[in-house]
Amino acid sequence: MKNQITYTEHNGFYYPDLALLEQTNYPLGKYANLRLDFMKKHRRGTYTTLLTEGHLNEYLHEIDLQAHTMLNDIIPRLAKERGIDEALKAHNALQWTAEMNNIKASAEEVVLKEVIYK
Repeated sequence: MKNQITYTEHNGFYYPDLALLEQTNYPLGKYANLRLDFMKKHRRGTYTTLLTEGHLNEYLHEIDLQAHTMLNDIIPRLAKERGIDEALKAHNALQWTAEMNNIKASAEEVVLKEVIYK
């Protein structure tokens, strides 16, 4: 029988032999860890379900990939819209750096709102 629970006796008490299912072991990046922290605080049911079903690491890995994909789409588009290009980089590297940092912060704000804290 698949769902049969076994018990181990210890000092006269019987404890169920429970173990979590095998999970993937992807390394988790910044956005996966932000999502994990958010889920632990605000989405406890989802967190517990993913953990007990063995899908938490895989889910967080997908969130990390999705966040990076969004950033990689948004940053070049915003740079093009704002006229931040290699010519500016060659002419005024300090301004280019400031503009790119601003663009990255704007893109990250979108990712956090739409992927991490939803």
